[in-house]
Amino acid sequence: MRFSLRQLQVFVTTAHFENVSKAAEYLSMSQSAASGALSELEQQFNIQLFDRVGKKLKLNELGRGLRPKAESLLAQADELELAMAQHSDAGDLKVGATLTIGNYLCVGIMAKYMAMQPGAQVSLNVANTSQIMHSVLNFDLDIGMIEGELNHSDLEVTPWCDDELSVFCAPDHPLAKRKRLSEKDLVTVPWILREQGSGTRQTFDRAMHGILPELNVLLELQHTEAIKRAVEAGLGIGCLSNIALGEAFRRGSLVPLKVVGRDLKRQFYFIVHRQKYRGAGLVRWFDLCQELHH
Repeated sequence: MRFSLRQLQVFVTTAHFENVSKAAEYLSMSQSAASGALSELEQQFNIQLFDRVGKKLKLNELGRGLRPKAESLLAQADELELAMAQHSDAGDLKVGATLTIGNYLCVGIMAKYMAMQPGAQVSLNVANTSQIMHSVLNFDLDIGMIEGELNHSDLEVTPWCDDELSVFCAPDHPLAKRKRLSEKDLVTVPWILREQGSGTRQTFDRAMHGILPELNVLLELQHTEAIKRAVEAGLGIGCLSNIALGEAFRRGSLVPLKVVGRDLKRQFYFIVHRQKYRGAGLVRWFDLCQELHH
């Protein structure tokens, strides 16, 4: 074999940081050793993987094509090493989830996974759909669990489970006693919403087609709890997943509002890079998600 796993590690880590020094630090190597490994890899095959742009190294077309294959091979090597060291068939996972999924569904799945697989760790990165997508594309995450719909040629998008949003307000809000909201109510009342780029906002915007430009959006917030507090304080009405609102509805601190003719249903999805190696850990995570929430 004309290349080493260490050379591949330097290649993919440099691609991530776009900087040899940072890659070397991450891999606990000297800068000269990392530079040498990368140069040797290129010289052995008479290729160039990066374009040098100032102090940054940008993957060129060849580098972009080879990176997913190198990532996949390293993932298989990591799994083999773990299996030999721990006699284990599934290991650590890097999971990304959007806010509703991460805050309300993922913890139970993580606990079950780690109980079934002693010694394995699951890291959870909670962000909006757009951020999770970019992290999966960049191989920073093994899998993403998202609320928003997307289509990307490098991603495998798999439907997971159903969800529905609810419009809601504080119990003492003037609209709280209404049997249903009229279109006039929708365009005149102040709204407290999730930010653009979130799956929740994507579903809301689609449901409000035709009147979207007329809506009075008072606040856009990144966290569901902040939206709930703002609505409880009477600043306006909100729209979030039923999963995030169940306890508040039971407690009576928030009340659901009926909106007719607006489809607030949606699906949750898994996203994985098409070139990502599906190890035993990733397969087990998929299976657990399907068992616990389908």
